[in-house]
This record gives sequence, C-alpha cells and structure tokens, in this order.
Amino acid sequence: MHLAVDDAGRPLRLIATEGQVSDISFANELVEHLRTGAVIADKGYDSNAFVESIRATRAKAVIPPRSNRKTKRRYSRVLYRTRNIVERFFSSIKHFRRVATRYDKLAGNYLAFASLACAFGPLVRM
Repeated sequence: MHLAVDDAGRPLRLIATEGQVSDISFANELVEHLRTGAVIADKGYDSNAFVESIRATRAKAVIPPRSNRKTKRRYSRVLYRTRNIVERFFSSIKHFRRVATRYDKLAGNYLAFASLACAFGPLVRM
C-alpha cells in the first residue's frame, strides 16, 4: 500500500498494490497533482528520476540516499523528522486487522476496506 498524507496526517492519496511491489514503482503516480512545498519519503523512493520529477514541480525532495549510492545527495534532516506523520497514520489504520493482514483476495475489495480504514483510522485515535 502506498499512501500520501498532508502535514496534519490526513490521507491525500492511496494506491493499493501487491505486497512485493517496490515503493518507487508508483512514486510518480502517488505525488502527481499534489501541490506541496516538499515531498518527504523514505529510502525506498530514492531515485534520480523521481527526485528530478519532484524538483520539476518546484517542490523540495526530502529523501535520504540509500547506503549503496555512489554520490550522496543532501537532504534536510529537520524536515525528514516529520516523516513520522506517515508512520503514525499507518499505525492507526493497522488497528484494522483486515488491512494489516491483507485478508482480501481481490485488489478492489482490499482498496475499498483500506479506504474505509483511512477514513475512520484518524477518528479511532481521538
């Protein structure tokens, strides 16, 4: 599951994929049409092409470089600390067992329930 949230932890876009699909596969689709000053992501999204597509939208790419990268790219560690907003959101929707364990066989059913979890997950935290 690939998820984009805003700075308040509200979901903006959800893409359900198979479990073995890499993060970078749907990165451009995840952030396209989002108006933001910065895209904060983990090392799974570290790609020159993705960083350039973020910069083309005049947003700042806050993605730490992978350890095997030959030329290390600089990023804002202060902004990167706010990535925990995404992790906390994932934690809130994983209380829904059906989302956490991926019981649904059909992608459409899983996406529907994951969307419900995204809608009700923040309410459960209150």
